[in-house]
Amino acid sequence: MIPAMDLHLLRSSTGFSAIRFFPRYPSPSPLRSRLFIVRSNLPFPNEKAKYHRELEAAVEAVERACRLCVDVNSLKNLNLTSCSLAIALVALVQRSLFSVEGRIIEKKDQTPVTVADFGVQALISLELSKSFPSIPLVAEEDSGFLRSNNLVDPVVSAVSDHMSFNKKSLSHDDVLEAIDRGGKNAFAMGTKPATYWILDPIDGTRGFVKGSQALYVVGLSLVVEGEIVLGVMGCPNWVVDATYKSATHAQSYRNSSPGLGIIMVAHVGCGTWKKRLKNMLDSSTKISSDWTRCFVDGFCVVSDARFCIPESQTWESLPLSVLYKARIDDDNVGDKEICLLSAFCGRFGVFSWLFSVFFLVGFSIQFSLPCYLKHGTLFLLCKYLMVASGRASVFILRARSEKLIKVWDHAVGMICVHEAGGKVTDWKGRELDLAADKVERRIIYPEGGILVTNGKIHNETLEMISSISSAV
Repeated sequence: MIPAMDLHLLRSSTGFSAIRFFPRYPSPSPLRSRLFIVRSNLPFPNEKAKYHRELEAAVEAVERACRLCVDVNSLKNLNLTSCSLAIALVALVQRSLFSVEGRIIEKKDQTPVTVADFGVQALISLELSKSFPSIPLVAEEDSGFLRSNNLVDPVVSAVSDHMSFNKKSLSHDDVLEAIDRGGKNAFAMGTKPATYWILDPIDGTRGFVKGSQALYVVGLSLVVEGEIVLGVMGCPNWVVDATYKSATHAQSYRNSSPGLGIIMVAHVGCGTWKKRLKNMLDSSTKISSDWTRCFVDGFCVVSDARFCIPESQTWESLPLSVLYKARIDDDNVGDKEICLLSAFCGRFGVFSWLFSVFFLVGFSIQFSLPCYLKHGTLFLLCKYLMVASGRASVFILRARSEKLIKVWDHAVGMICVHEAGGKVTDWKGRELDLAADKVERRIIYPEGGILVTNGKIHNETLEMISSISSAV
């Protein structure tokens, strides 16, 4: 008999079995990873996962979507050394990318949109409807933008190249209908608990348009009778198993290791797991297909924790700034200071739009930008991924009256963090209500904001937020 150990037998579809012993209790070191490795299509036996068929389909769909993103991103690499050349190239495509008034095409919320955003939504919609035609989809995009701007052809081409079936027979109408299956007004849920998929085709489009060095996530989750039961996140540019203390170190690692990326999965009651994405640029490179169990970090004191915040918000705008100053990417914090993590989704101002213009037709442009334009902050699902994988302890977001909080920016991250041992609530400590939007399930209304933590410091953080907010 081996004390304080569990024996797990895991079987794969290929007949391979892996028996792993691991400690029942967590490592005393808060930063040390507890690696449980499994070789299988899924990281747990099918009989333990009630929704294993749905999860297998979701994993395959997200992997295909990530390949589509990478392929769109690498269609054409133009090394432009001056902004004047870039402006000249923009002029060449102005007629198809600008409206008659001469404005840059953008969505109503002023965010850029690309061939990949629509392609991913169409691809995943088609793949899921093949196996689960009766389950509706709640997703970010609709086809109105494509129809009004005559951009259907490149999307159809991108989807056709990555489907698992009927590639030659795919029509414009098929793709447009697939996109609209997840669009606004596609269906009405009603007030009863509902079952549906939630998709964010690309979380971090502003990062995606930068090219190969920025983080973005394809996020898919399944809600059954009002409960999130599984989630899959694909991040093609995630730095795998890198130990670093700063954005500069991580960026250097990324530049020297092309083709990195992970896929993270979670199933209710089965934990959160990750593995390397298949190499999408060089098929000759062999990578491990082992699944590794994910856990939140072990920090038990708020002042020791590592924080991340939204790109659109500053530390000074959050309640905890009253108690702590933030040091960027520095674990050597002093008294009344915390470590605030940064990353590379890119905040580029006018440059962001320039990238967007080219990506609408499948171009990838790489400028020699000054350092202050190369680093931005994480987008929302990236932050959940950070907490679920143990790289960050806390993600905090303030709700703002002028900005709606969309369910696809949070749903898949919520289950990944929960199954990794963390916790997600609003600033009052209440669970996020996915049914608050009683008709379409597209909006959530967290009171105060959203708090995502490793669970160990959740209540302490809530108490700090409450005491500061009530004093203001």
